[in-house]
Amino acid sequence: MFAFDFMRHAFVASTFIALTCGIIGVFVVARELSFLTHMLSEIGFAGASFAAFASISPLVGMLAFTLTSSALISGLSVEKARRESTISAVSSLFIGSGILFLALANKSSKYATQILFGSIIGISLQGVWQLVILSLVVLLTIWIVFRPLMFDSFDPVGAKANGVRTQLISVIFLILLAVSVSVGAQIVGSMLVFILMTIPASTAKALGRSIKQLLLISVATALLGVWLGIWLAYITNWPATFFIAVIEVAFYLVALLIQRQRA
Repeated sequence: MFAFDFMRHAFVASTFIALTCGIIGVFVVARELSFLTHMLSEIGFAGASFAAFASISPLVGMLAFTLTSSALISGLSVEKARRESTISAVSSLFIGSGILFLALANKSSKYATQILFGSIIGISLQGVWQLVILSLVVLLTIWIVFRPLMFDSFDPVGAKANGVRTQLISVIFLILLAVSVSVGAQIVGSMLVFILMTIPASTAKALGRSIKQLLLISVATALLGVWLGIWLAYITNWPATFFIAVIEVAFYLVALLIQRQRA
């Protein structure tokens, strides 16, 4: 399998994406932002469509749109009471824009399918380097703000009482989430990136009893999912996204059974 350049590229890229999504996903679940993650993946579609229209890199388009939408959301509301309405409004705007840009770009349905569901074996060496650098930036930033981010995610009331700048942490996290979604979409597509952003972390939540355990389980299941998905795609010629989704859901169902037995 590793005799082929495209498989080596896919393996390296998916490894860094799984690491990034597995770690940031723990905070997504803790902060109850799964719906926002899904919205950003839809906005990633709009960004990639704009990139096709403007003849620029899809990653650049995704980053531009997801970062802009994150800025809009953080500016309009970081309050939980208004979050869903704000997310719905921003999501509708960008999805409509994505459909328009794709039509104006005169791209085929094959291109749209690639944006929506990814192309894990079509990534170039340059694309791999882009993903690795962005993943490292996200991971380094999480390491820098880890303590206040953990405090604000798992005990927001206590964090605010202890002087943590919760609004700033929320804005930083939204930016990190936008970059992570754009990176992850390169492998599993803009419509299914939330799989890696939420399911491994949900599996970890069912099994883990400490922040360390949550992070380890989430990263481990994300890595196993993408590695097995790539291998199965290679030997069957079926889409890797399908296998990744099935494997991650299977992990989650097993975790729920274990959690029930513990109770």
